[in-house]
Amino acid sequence: MALLTIENLPGAAVNVPAGATLLAALQAAGHDWMHACGAKGRCTTCRVQLRAGQENLSPLTVAELRYQAAGRLLPNERLTCQAQLPMGDATGCVPEATQLPHVRYGEGLAAD
Repeated sequence: MALLTIENLPGAAVNVPAGATLLAALQAAGHDWMHACGAKGRCTTCRVQLRAGQENLSPLTVAELRYQAAGRLLPNERLTCQAQLPMGDATGCVPEATQLPHVRYGEGLAAD
């Protein structure tokens, strides 16, 4: 089982089971995470900015490739509703633009 650490979300070191998306693992661990389209890969509100371990994630999905081509998903970002973590650990942060107003985030770690 791989570990996903979200630097600007206190307590967010989450085990990601094989076959689970990052979003499913975050939600199973009790973290509230933005996903406006219901985790269908139809928006970019669930994105995570990766700091380390990007090579450990599953290949980009068709939805992620489409958003990258449109300039709505940066090369160091993934959609948590699409990405899995089969190869090892990863570290990232919640981008400021998708932070939920009722969640307390750490300071200075996420930059858009």
